[in-house]
Amino acid sequence: MTDRFTGRTALVTGASRGIGRAIAERLLAEGANVVVTARGEEDLASLVEAHGAERVAAVAGNIGDDAHRERLFAEADARFGGIDLLVNNVGINPVFGPMSEITYAAALKILETNVLGATRLVQLAVAHGLPSRDGAAIVNVASIAGVASAPGIGMYGVSKSALIGLTRQFARELAPRVRVNAVAPAAVRTKFAAALLENEEQLREAYPLARIGEPEDIAGPASFLLSRDAAWITGQCLVIDGGASLIVGE
Repeated sequence: MTDRFTGRTALVTGASRGIGRAIAERLLAEGANVVVTARGEEDLASLVEAHGAERVAAVAGNIGDDAHRERLFAEADARFGGIDLLVNNVGINPVFGPMSEITYAAALKILETNVLGATRLVQLAVAHGLPSRDGAAIVNVASIAGVASAPGIGMYGVSKSALIGLTRQFARELAPRVRVNAVAPAAVRTKFAAALLENEEQLREAYPLARIGEPEDIAGPASFLLSRDAAWITGQCLVIDGGASLIVGE
């Protein structure tokens, strides 16, 4: 690992497990301080225990609560003097089925969390001085479902398409001071994807690289996009899918 984030601070949402946890771990390994949030207080505490309270600030709570979002930035300001990097990882998909049957309430909840929540965090980051930080960058965790339609998770896919659009819009508006990019993973071994992984052997056949993703497969590219190695990249969505998009339509 490098020390490319030494002296810099990242805010990572949904960091108690899965992709968010892997990204937080990767940034810590590369020298960053991190502010992490999720509902799972014990899982966040284990990050503090592993890396030390001098480098990890854990703030458990509901990311949909604006008071909690404000608290994240207040904690970052108090502990580390603000943030340089933001990772919007939180995403939900509470329903499965055709779009024609989704309830308004479920659709609204998905969009509020996956799109408007990320919007608000970027707004708060800007208000708390992100554009004044050297090398400021944002990564939004989208999904392959936001690039190509997928059965049963239509509104989730719509929300991730919107998140990719949001990435491009903020990239334009916040340039040249803040770079904004997205990653779009296919199936990754997380609790979120547990239903998909029930047929893992069959699922692997859809991937030229012959396996599903691991959280670390997303953490590395996210780290790159946040780093100065990606200093001339903004407004992009990096698809990370084990080659699955190569065989669409075959």
